[in-house]
Amino acid sequence: MSDMSAEFGERIRAGRPLWIRGAGSKDFYGNAPRGEPPAVLDVRGHAGIVAYEPTELFITAKCGTPLAEIEAVLAERGQYLPFEPPRFGPGSTLGGAVAAGLSGPRRASGGALRDFMLGVKILDGEARELTFGGQMIKNVAGYDVSRLIAGSLGTLGLILEVSLKVLPQSAAESTLRFGMTQAEALDQLNRWAGQPLPIVASVWLEGVLTLRLAGARAAVSAAEQKLGGEKVGAGGTAFWDDVRDQRAPYFAGDTPLWRLSLPTVTPAIDLPGATLIEWGGALRWLRSEAPTTTIRAAAEKVGGSATAYRCAAALKSAGGAFAPLPEPLMNLQRRVKQAFDPRGIFNPGRMYPDL
Repeated sequence: MSDMSAEFGERIRAGRPLWIRGAGSKDFYGNAPRGEPPAVLDVRGHAGIVAYEPTELFITAKCGTPLAEIEAVLAERGQYLPFEPPRFGPGSTLGGAVAAGLSGPRRASGGALRDFMLGVKILDGEARELTFGGQMIKNVAGYDVSRLIAGSLGTLGLILEVSLKVLPQSAAESTLRFGMTQAEALDQLNRWAGQPLPIVASVWLEGVLTLRLAGARAAVSAAEQKLGGEKVGAGGTAFWDDVRDQRAPYFAGDTPLWRLSLPTVTPAIDLPGATLIEWGGALRWLRSEAPTTTIRAAAEKVGGSATAYRCAAALKSAGGAFAPLPEPLMNLQRRVKQAFDPRGIFNPGRMYPDL
């Protein structure tokens, strides 16, 4: 166990509730701490790339390693993180990205963050160092606990190290724009999804559908000719970065921001507010002052769910940041929490109020 890991272990064994924190760029995500404010456990000092094998397509790094450092190292070898984790600040860390489990514009085509988790090392609620998975797919066996850690918001353990699968960058990329209504865009996106087109990301906002193409040069060129639209020049990269990191004007302001996860074929939902659509229709951002019950009922009616993403604390405390789970699933969450963190030390209440 490293000196930093030993220090973390002492804090855990002390038994006081802890708020695990890296750069703090995702403090807004999830619920506020339950009960007395927990002590902050800053993990930024536990940083550095442990192993990187470009030929084996994996990288292992400590939790406090900035995403910018990891992506810079990968770029030198023509590789990248296919799930495009959002970077909500210059110091955004790997541990924070994994704990939040959020993925960027390419998620619908390339997969979610958890799909690229190969292994993880954590300290559990008893300060035991546990390792799950490995560094390469061929070495990963047994229960895939590393994927369970992804998106758990630090409620199951303190992430020490993470091993991720990486991929080579595409030979060619292109961005196209089309003038379409929301209904037309949803229809087209579902039609294109059934065709062999190199569409890796999509965004619809205010009557404009933007597509990102990536792959072999011949495939991208053929898709451009088939799809038509207006080709965006060098600004295409900046556009996708602004969506990924939520710097686009749509995400600015104090109006509550909701994250709706819906079936791609769902028509436009009749809710007040401004909508931005990603992932071929599966992810729909909504800026709305509508009541929590109204928004969640509309999402549930079509087989989806709604998360209070960037919202005032009062709104989250009233209905919880995340949609309530059915009791059987909630009981499963409680059993998992009990197994990893029996004393309830880690991020109490951040995912669900009673966990």
